[in-house]
Amino acid sequence: LGAAVAGVVPVPGAVGAALAVAGLAAAGGAFLGAYDVLRAVLAVVAAVAVAELLLRHCVRRFGGVTGDVFGGLAETAATTALVVSALG
Repeated sequence: LGAAVAGVVPVPGAVGAALAVAGLAAAGGAFLGAYDVLRAVLAVVAAVAVAELLLRHCVRRFGGVTGDVFGGLAETAATTALVVSALG
C-alpha cells in the first residue's frame, strides 16, 4: 500500500508543508523567547532531514517503499523533533 501513495505529493507541496510547519513551530516558540524560535525551527528542519535520509536509505535498500516505511518515517521524524526540542 505504501507504493500506492509514494510520489503522490509533489515536491513543491511537500516543501510548502514543511515551511508551514516550521512557521507554526516558530510562532509557538515565540511565546517562550527568541532562542526557542530558533530551536523550534531547528527541530522541524532536523526532523525533515533525518526522515529524508531514512527514506533514501529504504528506497535504496528495498527498491521502494511500504506502509511500514512511511510509519517508520513518521516515528523517526517525531523522535528527532522531540530530541532536538529537549536539548535546550
